Amino acid sequence: MHVLAIRFELRFPSAHTLKERRSHVRPVVDAIRHRFHLSVAEVGDVEAHREASIGVAIVSADARQCEKIADEVSRFVWAGDHEVVGEVHTWTEFD
Repeated sequence: MHVLAIRFELRFPSAHTLKERRSHVRPVVDAIRHRFHLSVAEVGDVEAHREASIGVAIVSADARQCEKIADEVSRFVWAGDHEVVGEVHTWTEFD
């Protein structure tokens, strides 16, 4: 079993309040969840006004399948109406 966790660091320059930031983050989280059928959540500091971290988990018996899905999710996130300031992939393998 292969597990790939991805952490996206996003910036929303136009957000001046937490409510505005949440209005940008929620659609990204919901879209990843529904479009790719993955576990996704906002992680990290939820009090920052212009920045957010989103965690995505991909689990598969095939590492190539994890990589394929990760590429699709990454393209989707980078195409969004926000700045991507970081993307970290962490692999774990179980027997």
